[in-house]
Amino acid sequence: MTEAVDPQEFVAKVAAGLTAPGAPFELTVEPVLGVPIPVLARRRTTLRELLEDSRKWGDRDYLVTEDRRISFAEHAAAAGALATALAADYGVRKGDRVGILAANGPDWVIAFWAAQCLGAIPVGYNAWWAPPEIAYGLAHTTPTVVIADAKRAALLAETGTELPVLTTAELPALIAEFGGGEIPSTPIAEDDPAVILYTSGTSGRPKGVVHSQRNLVAISDYHRFTDAMLATFLGQEVGDAPSDRRYLVTAPLFHIASLHNLVIPRLATGAAAVFPHGAFEVGRVLSLVEREKVTNWAAVPTMAARLLEHDVAQHDLSSLTALSLNSAPTSPALLAALRAKIPALQFSLTTSYGLTESGTAATVATPLDLAVDDASVGRPILAAEVRIRDAEGKVVPDGEEGEICIRSPYVMLGYWDDPAATTAAIDDERWLRSGDFGTVREGRLTVSGRRTDLILRGGENVYPTEIENVLATHPAVADCAVFGVAHADLGQEVAALVVAEPDTLDIEELRAFVAARLAYFKVPTRWRITSDELPRNATGKVTRRELVM
Repeated sequence: MTEAVDPQEFVAKVAAGLTAPGAPFELTVEPVLGVPIPVLARRRTTLRELLEDSRKWGDRDYLVTEDRRISFAEHAAAAGALATALAADYGVRKGDRVGILAANGPDWVIAFWAAQCLGAIPVGYNAWWAPPEIAYGLAHTTPTVVIADAKRAALLAETGTELPVLTTAELPALIAEFGGGEIPSTPIAEDDPAVILYTSGTSGRPKGVVHSQRNLVAISDYHRFTDAMLATFLGQEVGDAPSDRRYLVTAPLFHIASLHNLVIPRLATGAAAVFPHGAFEVGRVLSLVEREKVTNWAAVPTMAARLLEHDVAQHDLSSLTALSLNSAPTSPALLAALRAKIPALQFSLTTSYGLTESGTAATVATPLDLAVDDASVGRPILAAEVRIRDAEGKVVPDGEEGEICIRSPYVMLGYWDDPAATTAAIDDERWLRSGDFGTVREGRLTVSGRRTDLILRGGENVYPTEIENVLATHPAVADCAVFGVAHADLGQEVAALVVAEPDTLDIEELRAFVAARLAYFKVPTRWRITSDELPRNATGKVTRRELVM
């Protein structure tokens, strides 16, 4: 009689074997910014090394769109040529910021890697920002040059900036002019800044999250580790052969979901990143999945929900073997509906928990985890630690609710030019305070509450304060409060309660006022104008739980 094997014990045994002394992913503990952190014993230390090594993948696809196909060799050459051009024509040096303000695509990626060759710091500005938001980002990170597509170059002009702007239409000629040489190389330390991405701030201004070379290389190694885990499960040899996976990139590149976890790690694994054009359209995206034989898709729940409304039978999705849901909470009902709609995903759906500051997912719920508890977001990933702490910072027992705190080699360096916010977010032992609340039971994390007042609209983080600050500048607005209300497709939509004298405002005027100043996804879609005072507590803060539309 065959003895039953506990699946989770088997997974743990495989992971232990891969990370043991002498194994391919041997873990050790080293000081990281003065704190002992688990890291790989043998690892690259810079993204420049990752780019150089990626040339071994040669003519294999790296970046694919509906009308472009760029190999690893072509990409490395283009990145090197653009780096040479940025240094020669724009004087970009180590530590300088290189702004990127563009839609998803190969040009965005090439610009990112060109900056890495020079030790410069690419800044992924939000491509949905309105001119006032762009102006703030430019003033905050002071780039030496901004690389932008035509649409965003026009928005940059509206800001009145005098910074040099290099359009993506100019890149092919520039790359051709400066091509043919070696990839530039600048001495870079493992904990030097590697990228700045913006996240909405509770203070009403976006904050620039700084991730290090160590962070991004470690995330790439984590993806190599997950590939090795799968190979071991399938009885295959763990080696350096390129991966045949093809990853669909539908989230913006100025998010960690796409840049850190899809595009960058492919240089380490030899797999392809596939980009749809334009706004998300289910039919068009699934046609690309079919044509390019996409195997993996990391989607926000809103996108996944739209699959349920589409006739997926008209597409051959047999190549799609993994769907992960990220960036926003996923309901058990949505997971069940997806399994029913696409049977191939029955045993390959995963969810995760993380935030921009954590660099990548802090926890991942595998199909095994979801089979036990489909409301959980899984267990800590390789080299990550998760603790639940009370208001005094003490670790709480299993099953008790508290703040989710994270420590790992993936956690950000801090916020750009904001030491106070950095100190508030990361303690002396490098624990990141997420501001989210949850519980841990049997090693699995369940998120029970979101960061204070955060609105999650279709995978985008929206903080009420930023919108309230804009509304407050309207001369007819006496007071206002912004909050999230349930939405069947987006998860939440943005609602605004505005206090004004009777007959002094109309909703369309307010909507246009906000739309001229903020990205479209921050513009409230639900409005109520009232002459009544807002409910407030004893300290004068609006009690949002009492707000109604």
